[in-house]
Amino acid sequence: MSRIGKAIITIPAGVTVTEKEGVVTVKGPKGELVQELTEGITLEQEDGVLTFSRPSDSKQHRALHGLYRALVNNMIIGATEGFTKKLELVGVGYRASHSGQKLELALGFSHGIVLELPKEVVIDTLTEKGKNPIITLTSFDKQLLGMVAAKIRSFRKPEPYKGKGVRFVGENVRRKAGKSA
Repeated sequence: MSRIGKAIITIPAGVTVTEKEGVVTVKGPKGELVQELTEGITLEQEDGVLTFSRPSDSKQHRALHGLYRALVNNMIIGATEGFTKKLELVGVGYRASHSGQKLELALGFSHGIVLELPKEVVIDTLTEKGKNPIITLTSFDKQLLGMVAAKIRSFRKPEPYKGKGVRFVGENVRRKAGKSA
């Protein structure tokens, strides 16, 4: 049995979960999220508790059972608390600034990079003297937040020799010795 799929989800106060024709909608104080369920995976809601069930023990149904339970759980957490990702720019002359929903990056290229962010993502940039610039992304949609953070990181991934690039705060970059070794 799927351990994740069997786990129940308790719905916090202020959140409404509705399921209609295989589409789950979660409304909360931070926003509204929608997820479509695959045929067979069913959602039961009673007394503020959600449980997921599957029609058979086939490999496909077992995989989707845990997947949809995790997706709906992330939707509920996002609608109540929200999610945050922090990115750090490591490198001489690397800068980040924002105006509205536009993020402007200077990552050592001959040109600056301007990225238009979706309205669901709130951005904040912090630059302190002597420290690496930090980009803070906040959203109620975990999938969208991860995609935006991965897009920003893809402009200049951390390289293994000097460790320069865009990395997540707390990310461990494996370093290599270089020529002399």
